[in-house]
Amino acid sequence: MIKLFLDASVLFAAAYSAKGTARDLIVLALNNRLITIASDLVLEEARRNLSYNYPEKAAILDILLDQLYLTIVANPTKAQVLAAAEYTALKDAPIIAAAQSAEVDHLVTYDRKHLLEPKIVAEKSGLSIVTPDMIVKLFGGDK
Repeated sequence: MIKLFLDASVLFAAAYSAKGTARDLIVLALNNRLITIASDLVLEEARRNLSYNYPEKAAILDILLDQLYLTIVANPTKAQVLAAAEYTALKDAPIIAAAQSAEVDHLVTYDRKHLLEPKIVAEKSGLSIVTPDMIVKLFGGDK
């Protein structure tokens, strides 16, 4: 089974909309087709962004998280974050560092500007950084 580190953008999207590949990915996880991992920082960011932008959707995130077997990894050390900050934005360095320490198969995100597009992030981190639709397609989804 593949291990995925979920970025806050994926959890946000899954809570925001009942349709789309972020929710499809969560359904795959609920059906024990993959292993999902995040950090406390990811959960805090997803909750904060939902509560601020779409407060009516914040409860949906909690419902999804209650149903989902999500492994929570320890937040990275300062040294790990600083190492990741050498090739990614400081705000994203804790995400990269946590995904690295979790030894996942893929970091799943919608953040094209800071994580997906700058190829140096994947190269230097050693992570496979993908969007939810790539994972859904891998499992035979039609999106």
